[in-house]
Amino acid sequence: MTGQERDDAGARGRFRVPPAAPGPDAEPARRNGHRPASPPAGPESSGRSPGKSEAPGRSGTAGRPAGPEAPRTEAPRRAGRADDAGPAGARPETPGRDGPAVADRPGDPWDRKVAGALAFLRRRLSGDYEVDEFGFDPELTKAVLHPPLRVLYRDWFRTEVTGVEHVPADGAGLVVGNHSGTVALDALILATALHDHHPAHRFLRLLGADLVFRMPVVSELARKSGGTVACNPDAERLLRAGELVGVFPEGFKGVGKLYSDRYKLQRFGRGGFVSAALRTGTPIVPVAIVGGEEIYPMLADIKPLARLLKLPYFPVTPTFPWLGPLGMIPLPSKWLIEFCPPIPTAHLTDSADDPLVVFNLADQVRETIQQTLHKLLERRPDPFGP
Repeated sequence: MTGQERDDAGARGRFRVPPAAPGPDAEPARRNGHRPASPPAGPESSGRSPGKSEAPGRSGTAGRPAGPEAPRTEAPRRAGRADDAGPAGARPETPGRDGPAVADRPGDPWDRKVAGALAFLRRRLSGDYEVDEFGFDPELTKAVLHPPLRVLYRDWFRTEVTGVEHVPADGAGLVVGNHSGTVALDALILATALHDHHPAHRFLRLLGADLVFRMPVVSELARKSGGTVACNPDAERLLRAGELVGVFPEGFKGVGKLYSDRYKLQRFGRGGFVSAALRTGTPIVPVAIVGGEEIYPMLADIKPLARLLKLPYFPVTPTFPWLGPLGMIPLPSKWLIEFCPPIPTAHLTDSADDPLVVFNLADQVRETIQQTLHKLLERRPDPFGP
């Protein structure tokens, strides 16, 4: 055989040699850290799937000794693989999805809100709620009336409340404030802010004018929120029951004054609120409210139109009646509310019918509120500032 024939036969032999199977001692040699003499050449001998490459450190030339092999560790199973899915056709359960996993989220705030709203509606429809002899509905007040007023005083008016520690923690108290704003919004804001800032979250039972309780929808809301007619018998009943009562002695004279007279207190009437406090021995808490004068600046009062509509005044503001319903949107003035130290009356119960004592005490309350207003105005030079 010539040299060329030997080379051709050798080339053909390289491709015809069948894959060598590992000898009987191949596995012991692998366990002892040595490589078999002939490396496996195909999937039949290696037991691994075709197409997978050897890990670094395990490939080499036949017959070359190799170092100790790193211990083989099984890769962690991936959730949802077919080999650990259980019975055939069963889909692996994913947390937060199928059935029971949804019920395992008790902390979802929207679930609590929806459940609370449904429970509230169920109680209202079944009549399972309480009102007092004046028609006050505390549950409706907290759930329906306070939330929009809270957004208004906290976000729109950016109200700052100070001196709330002067309001009694329990028992009766008479809160006396200044009135302003063309629309009596200051009374509602005061009641909501006091409830939110007081440690005991007390409700303020407002005394309103007769006109409030003659209006179809407004009268019902006033009763439900704890209001009643501004008269001495009702005020004394509330105070003897240990309630916190709010009164605005200026009345419509304070609400309907022109913008040029802003923060100038009007006459306090005949001092009926003082008589009610004296007869029940209730402390009087003056409160000053700055910010209400700017929400609807009253530029003029059309008296003939007010008499025609049987209203105490018909206001003309920079936005009303020019903008129609949009003119009822209050301007975003900055509000400051300060509760002053209480004025005790328990030692003057025998002087409830003395006009001089009543007048002097009413004048003291009025002067306290006026001086506090001046102080708050110095703190707030810009009516629409931050």
